[in-house]
Amino acid sequence: MSDFWPEIAPARRSAMALLIIDMQVDFCAPGGWVDQLGEDVSNTRAMIAPIQRVLAAARAAGITVIHTREGHKPDLSDLPANKQWRTRVHGLGIGDMGAAGRILVRGEPGWQIVPELAPIEGELIIDKPGKSSFYATDLEEQLQARGIDRLVIVGVTSDCCVQSTFRDGFERGLECVVLEDCTAAVETANHAAAMDILKAYGGRWGGVSNTAGFTAMLEHADA
Repeated sequence: MSDFWPEIAPARRSAMALLIIDMQVDFCAPGGWVDQLGEDVSNTRAMIAPIQRVLAAARAAGITVIHTREGHKPDLSDLPANKQWRTRVHGLGIGDMGAAGRILVRGEPGWQIVPELAPIEGELIIDKPGKSSFYATDLEEQLQARGIDRLVIVGVTSDCCVQSTFRDGFERGLECVVLEDCTAAVETANHAAAMDILKAYGGRWGGVSNTAGFTAMLEHADA
């Protein structure tokens, strides 16, 4: 038992995965969708460096690394009408042509993972059309096939896709921990509120830790 994984048996590295959510150009880079909406990407972009550190630690420890990309098929057949019109309310909707190609469409420049966090050979990439990494994907099956029942979640945004995945992981019986210093929202106040919700009552759906807690846990996990 540890502070990182309380109330459960000692951790095995083979049973855990680092899940990096949606660190894509459209969310984290100048010229991406969020930037084109006139919003500040400094909060999401600031997560690149800390995620690089936990990614390096995960790779060195040999635990499974999974990247997600939110995006839709070029014909938008997997894009619900309400999701499209709600994004267009802000002026530039999913599927519309922007400065980095069509917004959140698979294969477009804006849909790519930022180069600083590019996956390497052998790492799993989950393409998801929704906010939760479990919605309309085979993530659950991929985890089961690998005997993984613990997720360490980082990425963006804390008030949307990170939180949705965290809650859905809990519903599937997975032990989930979010690293607070490796996730952000576009709006600072929204991030703070999201963290307050996830921490309340000791964590309804899982735990909240940080990079130091993650690296310390890895040092004591069984190889």
